[in-house]
Amino acid sequence: MLKKYFGDRAFLKKVLVFAIPVIIQNFITNFVSLLDNIMVGQVGTVQMSGVSVANQLIMIFNLCIFGATSGAGIFTAQLHGSGNTEGVRHTVRYKIYVCVALALAVIGLMIPWGQGLINLYLQGEGDPAAAASTLHFGYEYLMIMLWGFVPFALSNVYASSLRETGQSLVPMYSGIAAVAVNLALNYILIFGHFGAPALGAAGAAVATVTSRYVELAILVLWTHSHTKICPFAKGLFRSLYVPWGLSKRIFIKGMPLLFNEFLWSSGMAFLSQCYSTCGLDVVPAINISETINNLASVVAIAIATTVGVLMGQMMGANLPKAQIQEENGKLLNLSVAFGVVFGLLLAAIAPVFPRLYNTTDEVRALATKLILILAAMKPMMSYLLCAYYSMRSGGKTLMTFLYDAGIMWCFTIPLAFCLSRFTSLPIIPLYLLCQSVDIGKAVLGFFIIRRGNWIQNLSGQ
Repeated sequence: MLKKYFGDRAFLKKVLVFAIPVIIQNFITNFVSLLDNIMVGQVGTVQMSGVSVANQLIMIFNLCIFGATSGAGIFTAQLHGSGNTEGVRHTVRYKIYVCVALALAVIGLMIPWGQGLINLYLQGEGDPAAAASTLHFGYEYLMIMLWGFVPFALSNVYASSLRETGQSLVPMYSGIAAVAVNLALNYILIFGHFGAPALGAAGAAVATVTSRYVELAILVLWTHSHTKICPFAKGLFRSLYVPWGLSKRIFIKGMPLLFNEFLWSSGMAFLSQCYSTCGLDVVPAINISETINNLASVVAIAIATTVGVLMGQMMGANLPKAQIQEENGKLLNLSVAFGVVFGLLLAAIAPVFPRLYNTTDEVRALATKLILILAAMKPMMSYLLCAYYSMRSGGKTLMTFLYDAGIMWCFTIPLAFCLSRFTSLPIIPLYLLCQSVDIGKAVLGFFIIRRGNWIQNLSGQ
């Protein structure tokens, strides 16, 4: 019975070989992010709120980079599956051009308008002096973080390309090294240990930026010194050429993903702004709940990443549609099962985790309730992640765009805007109602995946 729904040992081994390095990397990254968050939270609620708001804006950039690499990554995985190394090389160059351009463009936007964007989150009821301090710390943090945008973009190009060509261990190792540097520097710079100045939130930003340069250095040096394992790296920069035909195909398929990630991440930022109108306590409470939720999501993200790569490689190799659907279904079942497990764990620690923060009892109580809502939604959110990656792996990027960002901006955002502006609904029912939109989204995803029209070969084989 279990084999029918979750696969036999050979299937599980294939999944785990790819997923475990991603799980380890994501777990370490999110765990250090959690420690980083707690360290800043120990300094005070105001600094934690400033960092939280700045990170809402940084998340938009991060996910746009993810969308840019994902669009080309569809072709990278399928071209690798078909044995076309030169085609893989072209897709990597394409990623570099787009991601660096995005990083420079966002830096140019954030410098003049970052302060105004942060201030949008500080309009709720509360102490005006606390709001002003939050704005100061948030903007200071954001300006330092801008120095890490270009290395972050390039690291994602290399890490995604390595994963799509079957090398998932190296991004894990580079991620571990980066978070080790980040954690050590956080301890030194946030609190001022070993004679360093106590920089608070600014110290957290310096630590993060430094770790991104470390991660990029490891990825670049390893990739270009192992061209037998990574043949696409050989001669990668001998030419800047990307065939116009391939660029056009990547652009057509990839731009919906880029726009999707931009609209989804900006939608999440807009939702947070809607929630913040319920009071300044909401900002740190959501920050606390999302920090632990991110850690509880590492397995779901790893399985979803596995779905995207394995399905893409299977389609590139022209394997039967029935086989692809069968393996995809087993991965979806695994994701939901792990979602149940981690949802229960999240619910169990909900009353305890907020106590780690140096904040008020009101913020802790609110954070506990938000964590319980996220715990209840965990199985469904795990399914949604895999459904998204399944559609994306076959190049159905317009479908993915409508399914993800389309539903958010047509349903979730209008609901949040109307409830936060035209009613006096408290944050908990407001948050719960907005989260519940994803129930209908999961049902729709089930029927889309079941039809199987997302399966298509883009490699030209």
